[in-house]
Amino acid sequence: MASFLQIPDDEKGHDLNLFCVPKHYEDDLDRVIIPHGLIMDRTERLARNIVQDMGGCHIVALCVLKGGYTFFADLLDYMKALNQNIDKSVPLTVDFIRLKSYCDDQSSVDVKVMGGDELSALTGKNVLIVEDIVETGRTMQTLLSLLNKHNPKIVKVVSLLVKRTQKSSGYRPDYIGFEVPDKFLVGYALDYNEYFRDLSHICILNDNGREKYKK
Repeated sequence: MASFLQIPDDEKGHDLNLFCVPKHYEDDLDRVIIPHGLIMDRTERLARNIVQDMGGCHIVALCVLKGGYTFFADLLDYMKALNQNIDKSVPLTVDFIRLKSYCDDQSSVDVKVMGGDELSALTGKNVLIVEDIVETGRTMQTLLSLLNKHNPKIVKVVSLLVKRTQKSSGYRPDYIGFEVPDKFLVGYALDYNEYFRDLSHICILNDNGREKYKK
């Protein structure tokens, strides 16, 4: 079972006034639930765990776009820093795939995969999939099914967030940053209809924000 930092369902979060939040989002957010500094500390620990487990092996880090790009960049920065200070370093290359399963705040039934034709290059490789959030698990299961058709050597999944939800398929990643309540979260590249990616902290979206940026 992957270790993680659990954010309880009754977590009150932190007042927006205690943090630097873009002025254009101040009326759209409820509270800060995971400050940026805590995200970075937890990401550094995840990087250490991955290097310890997969050190010495060439890894293809596969970023799930768009939401995973900030976590992906920070995670790889920590892994590269570790590579300079340990004997069992990890050769890294990167690749990208885009998955889409949301419109507004509802997960769609169909998961759209863009870039899947290029997964054939991962045959026989050690693959680390980097995702921002796992909710129902359907999106990741779709990607894993597609990827396994190309016979990679090893596939591991790291997700910054895993949401506690009754809609979960039961899937759990190999590495987890935080387990979070069933609330709609934005920030640190997690979006709501493409907005809030430019927010450093992970925050709870309020009703005003949902309506303001609804498609």
